[in-house]
Amino acid sequence: MRNRWLLCVFLAALSWGQAAPGVPPAAGQAPSAPAPNAAVKPAAPADTSASIPPTAPVLTVTVKGACAGQPKTEAANGAATKPASATKTPAADCKTVVTKKEFDLLLKGIPNAANNPQMKRNIAARLPQFIAWSNEAKKKGLDRDPQFAEMMNEMLKVSKMQILANAMQQRAQEDAAKISDKDLAAYYQQHQDAYEQFSLERLFIPRTRQVDARQEKEEAEGKEEKKDEKLTDDQKKAKEAEEKAKQEENMEAMTKLADSLQARAVAGEDFAALQKEAYDAAGMKIASPNVGMPNQRRTGLPPSQASVFDLKPGEVSQVINDAGGHYIYKLKSKEQLSLDQVKDEIRRTLTGQRSREAMDKVNSAITVDKNEAYFGPESPMGPGPRMPMQRMVPPPNAGPQPQAAPSAQPQAAPPAQPAQPPAPKPN
Repeated sequence: MRNRWLLCVFLAALSWGQAAPGVPPAAGQAPSAPAPNAAVKPAAPADTSASIPPTAPVLTVTVKGACAGQPKTEAANGAATKPASATKTPAADCKTVVTKKEFDLLLKGIPNAANNPQMKRNIAARLPQFIAWSNEAKKKGLDRDPQFAEMMNEMLKVSKMQILANAMQQRAQEDAAKISDKDLAAYYQQHQDAYEQFSLERLFIPRTRQVDARQEKEEAEGKEEKKDEKLTDDQKKAKEAEEKAKQEENMEAMTKLADSLQARAVAGEDFAALQKEAYDAAGMKIASPNVGMPNQRRTGLPPSQASVFDLKPGEVSQVINDAGGHYIYKLKSKEQLSLDQVKDEIRRTLTGQRSREAMDKVNSAITVDKNEAYFGPESPMGPGPRMPMQRMVPPPNAGPQPQAAPSAQPQAAPPAQPAQPPAPKPN
């Protein structure tokens, strides 16, 4: 292909600036439900690219009048042909044909592009512009500029390093995914407690009572009357002390309520009824949360509440206090998941661990000595954008995700967190 070198230029340019991949949903996060009566989007068309042969054209770019005309030739008395006097053919259309094989090779050098249809379309949209403008540059002789040759050498050098780095990272991921049944069984035996599954009930008691609408109205009217009245320092201190005492009184009332509800839960009262009573006492204007928490793992709760997993079925925990409020749990049942049930989960965990270890091994060997006189001081806004580099990302759910602590707001109980296995222990 006469313009094949353009693909090299394009690849080199893209290696310096690529679109960042989208962020996948957090592990365990359910997709958002469609809005009522929302229009149903048509299903994405099936991927038919696999049926296209490697030599088939996938992109044909024609630039009108971009190729310089060729000198005319003529024969004289049987002698060899020679150029006519400065006569050229009209400028011709330049056509560049990119086959599937060539485009696939281009995609391999661009992180996250091969399996992203939108990125493939974006690249196909940009490539014709590169071709057209590079043809214009060649007509002006810019491709014979020594500075162009130097720039090409450096860009191709960096592109080669990036392609090799991406290939090595892909190889490391493939090697990390080679998990034997023996590895799975050994990890399962070492972390059996991570594969216990619990069914819980939880009461959430807000830390303080909410101010009712009547009290808010009275306080607003009082402020309106006194907005022009300047308080003395003593009056301000007295007012602050009064507000603090009222807040402490509300918090103390909810603490006593939590102790009372815990005793009633131990006596066997229904958790759902107790939860509604707690919200009513707190003056909550929203529906009380669901008390059921099925299929929980040990990592499904914050560390400060993980002691509930040591209860026996039927037992009720003590009141657990934190910044968000008061919690009371009841352990309804627990079971040990079998190796067959969690085999795929362990495989993802080990694959993620080995991928990170391979990446850390290379990265930890790097030392950098920069000439600060050349680079200058860092911007007050912090480091600028880095040159893109495909990062070796573990597969989804490969290993534990950090668990968010319950909300510190007393208005609602924090939702149950999806369980994740713990980080594997080093051998």
